[in-house]
Amino acid sequence: MGDQPAFTLNIDQNKFLPLDGREVHAILTIGSTGGVSVQAAPAEAAEVIIIDTSGSMSGGKIREARQAAVTAVRTLRDGVHFAVVAGTEQARVVYPGGANLVKASAATRAEAERAIGRLSAQGGTAIGEWLKLAGHLLTTRPSAIRHALLMTDGQNNERPEVFASVLAGWSGKFVCDSLGVGDDWVPAELRKVAEAMLGTFDFVRNQGDLSEFFRRLTQTSMSKTVAELALRVWVPQTAQLKFVKQVSPTLLDLTGKRTDVNPLTGDYPTGSWGTEEREYHVCVEVPPGQIGQEIRAGWVKLVRPDTQDVVASGNVLAQWTDDLAQSTRINGKVAHYTGQAELHELIQEGLGARAMGDVDTATARLAKARELAAESGREDTARLLEKVVEVDPVTGTARLRRNVDKADEIELDTGSVRTSRLRKEGS
Repeated sequence: MGDQPAFTLNIDQNKFLPLDGREVHAILTIGSTGGVSVQAAPAEAAEVIIIDTSGSMSGGKIREARQAAVTAVRTLRDGVHFAVVAGTEQARVVYPGGANLVKASAATRAEAERAIGRLSAQGGTAIGEWLKLAGHLLTTRPSAIRHALLMTDGQNNERPEVFASVLAGWSGKFVCDSLGVGDDWVPAELRKVAEAMLGTFDFVRNQGDLSEFFRRLTQTSMSKTVAELALRVWVPQTAQLKFVKQVSPTLLDLTGKRTDVNPLTGDYPTGSWGTEEREYHVCVEVPPGQIGQEIRAGWVKLVRPDTQDVVASGNVLAQWTDDLAQSTRINGKVAHYTGQAELHELIQEGLGARAMGDVDTATARLAKARELAAESGREDTARLLEKVVEVDPVTGTARLRRNVDKADEIELDTGSVRTSRLRKEGS
């Protein structure tokens, strides 16, 4: 077991509740060394690279997409099973052909590059079809760390219920990171992919940067050493687990992804892991207790689903007190990530209201988001919000800007799922 990654699980909370207190909040910080010894063989991995080749990708976009796909192929380490998929209203395997993956080597990478070089742009966009084909390819390597990289520049032409069915059917089967290029795609669609497939989605503002995005995401995928870990959460029979959310490095609600272990315990998927640190927010509702009474409100374990090995664990506690100072103290991490989640919601509500023509709601939400972003150290988000809503420095009156660059709006939308870490004292 010396070659296995080591995991840590630390819990930040204020366990003290007032006499009528019901909600217990805790932030779980999970860290992984991710690495293996030099002598150990790399983890088995499978990768599918999905390129939008619809008609809107003509001209410079398809050239940049071909180069980006080549960059991803060159970043694959030897021995990784891979395929390249072209996506229109259908999906087809560009390389190696058929329904199988091929091992990366100097020869297969060169063959893949030649196949990518022949890609042209024509047809529509059906992202669900692309994901289905990727899923079928990746399931041929059941024990591998399975990952897909998807890029698109346009809007999905599938019926919403068809797209939703694909996402539900393949959720948890592999991780997919998505990229939107240009300003004619819909962030909400790639957000759905990220939420279902436990991945990320990002905005490539300048198509010339696409290759670097592909290189970085492929490199991250190659660094994963554990295919899947689950957060196993137990709560007492009289309690209710209200939510489980990833809050760092991005926001991701895992509550609806529960798999029951028994009536009191559920597993929540976290995807594949390398050398990294993530944070999760757990909220448990408990029945009122007596002064001085302490209970275990939750028991959290980090579990390998394939072996059921527990690699880290910790307790979420609750204790009732009549000491006002103790019960009203808000844990710093809980407060910080509650604020980050509120910032995301304000941006989404504000942009949604703006799209619907509800100026008053949009102005109120986005102005509040601008203020919260500045307070929480999200300078990048605050700068983007300033491009959408302006505040008179004398009167403090907020108003929406008339002409907003579509790319600025998309960057604000996609960036709202990223969170900042809690600043340490004195930093």
